[in-house]
Amino acid sequence: MIIDTHLHLIDRSALRYPWLAGVPALNRDFSFEEYATEAQRVGVGRVLHMEVDVDPADIEAETARVEGLSRQAGSMLAGVIASCRPEEAGFAAYLERQRANPFVKGFRRVLHVVPDDLSEGAMFRDNIKRLGGTGLTFDLVVLPHQIPKAIALADLAPDVRFVLDHCGVPDIKGNGEHPWREHMREIARRANVMAKISGVVAYADPGSWTVETLRPYVEHTIAAFGWDRVVWGSDWPVCTLGGGLSTWVAATHALLSGCSVSERDSLLSGNARKLWRLD
Repeated sequence: MIIDTHLHLIDRSALRYPWLAGVPALNRDFSFEEYATEAQRVGVGRVLHMEVDVDPADIEAETARVEGLSRQAGSMLAGVIASCRPEEAGFAAYLERQRANPFVKGFRRVLHVVPDDLSEGAMFRDNIKRLGGTGLTFDLVVLPHQIPKAIALADLAPDVRFVLDHCGVPDIKGNGEHPWREHMREIARRANVMAKISGVVAYADPGSWTVETLRPYVEHTIAAFGWDRVVWGSDWPVCTLGGGLSTWVAATHALLSGCSVSERDSLLSGNARKLWRLD
């Protein structure tokens, strides 16, 4: 069974997504029913919903909507990684509300679309430290040149479990490996950081990428972090920009063809099950 740790759902009739206007290919509804049909065909058994950077006023409504979907018969939804605003004074109260809900497994604040110094603010950092001891994770999504910002957060909050999304967002289309490669080795030295094997098909040239195009980036990430600190995500529907869910799952299996059963199982389900207590 595959545990997909990175599903986005888009429902423009229920929630507001300010960023969608700038991405025409994704500016439509993407329902759980549409995803589930394909996901079940390729072996996905459980799913975590990843926040979709909704309008701040809709953050808690997004979590409630996904939790509602999880109550439907046969739903694969096992939890959410919720949006948050650690730079704001209201974060502490928000955190306490979410801690009371076992469906919330962690948080994410998209950092590559905000000023670089946002994560350096005293309130942001103090609020990230509040996650220590809660069992709630924090997903990091940063561009390669911003990975040192993520390293700083990991060092400031050693009791918090961080997940670096999308293999550190390498510029695969531009064959960009530096400073991404060096930064990935450095952040992997932090035992409280895991990496998510996801997103890479959207960073490659959509018309020409092959498994070998992705291999250097995926293999370097796994080599840096080790098989016990990697999880898998579809990044659906963003992955449709580079071929879609079935294509990404097929590419993943090809990339893992030389791995042991235990290594493959750790990446595809075992590590996620332990990290987010999905048993």
